[in-house]
Amino acid sequence: MKKKKIFLSILFFYILIIILVEYTFNPLISTLSNNYGKIVNHGPKEEKVIALTFDDGPHPIYTDEILDVLKEYDVKATFFVLGKFAELYPDIIKRQSREGHEIGNHTYSHVDPKKVSKEKLLDEYERTQNIVTNLTNKEPKLFRPPYGSFNSNTLDVMEMNDTIIVLWSAYQDSKDWSNPKVEKIINTTLSNVKNGDIILFHDYVYYDKSNTIEALKKILPELKNRGYNFLTISELIDLETKSNE
Repeated sequence: MKKKKIFLSILFFYILIIILVEYTFNPLISTLSNNYGKIVNHGPKEEKVIALTFDDGPHPIYTDEILDVLKEYDVKATFFVLGKFAELYPDIIKRQSREGHEIGNHTYSHVDPKKVSKEKLLDEYERTQNIVTNLTNKEPKLFRPPYGSFNSNTLDVMEMNDTIIVLWSAYQDSKDWSNPKVEKIINTTLSNVKNGDIILFHDYVYYDKSNTIEALKKILPELKNRGYNFLTISELIDLETKSNE
């Protein structure tokens, strides 16, 4: 009986530890500052601000089309690029930087940080850092892990390089990578939007047509009509920092 009680106590303690770890590193945590640095998934909720982010590019066609729409509505966004595509389409990276958009690191080949070694992740991170820095003369200070997946190795690598992990806000994954209909992307975005949201889009999709472009033509003017200001992620973080001072 005594051994059973000891076993149950140990089991309870183990479950408690698991819950605490899951809570600490849950992607839906607002802003987490800890020994590993900072993880962000939204800005200040008191401000009518929003951040658009685009993953997996650049794409030889769709990214330029997205940039055209952003330019038309005078909106700045943050692009989390893959190093392998940045190498293939350097002029698009240069255009993003030239037009005032922010560029973040999304690994070189879209690896899942939880499924690779720390050494592999560091290599993927550094290769992309070097490519973007050489093209823009600006070193990315933001990292978005593919799939929103990360572990202690990811946190260590980002801490070593003074890099912030950026996720996305709850209910703000447009899932446009699966190429849903235009109206679906619009409704997913507009029906859930809140102050300080970080919205996830993709500029690289493996289809003959990206419905993201047409969706943006409806989403951007509507968000502006609702009074939202568009910021890059770094601007959003700066505003959040100032609001907490």
